[in-house]
Amino acid sequence: MKKAALTTLQVAVTLGLLWYVFLAPAKRAEMLHTLRGAHVGWLLGGLVVYGFVELLAGARWVLLLRVQGVSLSVARTFALLLIGLFFNFFIPGGTGGDVVKIYYLLKETHGQRAAAILSVLVDRILGLIGLIILAGVIVAWKWEWLLSTPTTAQGVWTTLFILGFAVSGIAFSFAVTGFGLVHLLPSSFPGRERLAELAMAYNLYGRAWRHALGALALSILAHAGYFFIFYCAAEAFRSDGVRTPTLGELFSVMPVVNTIAAMPISLGGLGIREGLFEVFLGQLCGVSNALAVLISSTGYLLTLVWGILGGAIYLLYRPSEHARLREIRAAVATAEHAVAEEELAIEAAEQKKR
Repeated sequence: MKKAALTTLQVAVTLGLLWYVFLAPAKRAEMLHTLRGAHVGWLLGGLVVYGFVELLAGARWVLLLRVQGVSLSVARTFALLLIGLFFNFFIPGGTGGDVVKIYYLLKETHGQRAAAILSVLVDRILGLIGLIILAGVIVAWKWEWLLSTPTTAQGVWTTLFILGFAVSGIAFSFAVTGFGLVHLLPSSFPGRERLAELAMAYNLYGRAWRHALGALALSILAHAGYFFIFYCAAEAFRSDGVRTPTLGELFSVMPVVNTIAAMPISLGGLGIREGLFEVFLGQLCGVSNALAVLISSTGYLLTLVWGILGGAIYLLYRPSEHARLREIRAAVATAEHAVAEEELAIEAAEQKKR
């Protein structure tokens, strides 16, 4: 019931925002005119760049898997990555591709349940830390420019609040797990099992810190590559007399846009991303609202192509073992519970020794 209500709300918000963004006939006409003159080479370049972004993400995941002795081929890992991307795009309600990736990784790594779960968990955390670092550096560099209008300043402060909350959550997880306190938390404590998984992950990857740092560097490069896709979209619509954002300007606003759009308000940030592009590119760069929306939508569509490719791979990937989403969620939840219980038992045993 809760998931259905969340999905319904997200769909309603998404449709409402997209209706508002594309409402004005003049804006739609300008977008169509600009689209007709698009430079196809830049659009193809954006497609290629996102392919490299996913390759970087795949290399990061391979690195994290090898820390735990899992040797999965790059091709197989890349296939699972794109399958997860497909589910991120096309399955509403916050299921996400991570659950699907864990499920099929469990199939690939028999008897290595913890490795499958922890690699995906750490992969997501390092992606978040990479975004925090990149956003912190860029916002500090362009601080006065980003805060030069009241609306953009509000967006920057919202971003800092979100990222600050994320940093606090990571710090809390480090403190609780570092002192071996997870088993002391009541069973009803929100996120207790996830903290237990983090305790095991931090212990494991803390010893392999060089690999973790390498994976973090790949995360930062992947985020930068993702930002560059939208620059490719902007360059595709460059023409005489039309103001488009420079590379530096676009890289300066992307961390803010990305962070706010990642909130589970609409499906995939649709509508929110376009509205933020209008505000930031319009007020800070002098880009027309129609072009700002077109840049945002095109960048999103360039990544969507790879999600569709992931769907095609999914249809060919072990077709006899496709499962319902309900079964996938249940299987992954069972595996995560088992891993968490294993860590809690280890903590309790160590506490007794002390």
